Amino acid sequence: MTAQSVPNQYIEITETFVRLYVFLSQTLDRCLDHTQRESFPEKEHQAFLTEARNEMREILTVNPVVKGKVEEECSRVLALAESYLKRDPGQKDVLEQIQRERAILKTKLMALSDLLAVFRAL
Repeated sequence: MTAQSVPNQYIEITETFVRLYVFLSQTLDRCLDHTQRESFPEKEHQAFLTEARNEMREILTVNPVVKGKVEEECSRVLALAESYLKRDPGQKDVLEQIQRERAILKTKLMALSDLLAVFRAL
């Protein structure tokens, strides 16, 4: 396979997935780490997340099933973050859910990063 055999479109789609999952991960990290919230203004974080999410929505219009799964995941992560910020101090289950969701996102990011590296190497 040569570099031209992997369409740039595949690289761009994978990059967008990576960006979206990075921002979703950062959303959860910001719940768990006060310094994360202070290091990057919330307004800017939300703007980047919204931009990546909208770009992903547009890309996935060709596949409503995957689009639905990604939308569900985004909504779940954002609801979880909101729930955490409004939680009672003794509410451990939200923290456990955040840690589980963060682990899932980490796995997806590793796989997508590897795939992106392979696409770029071709």
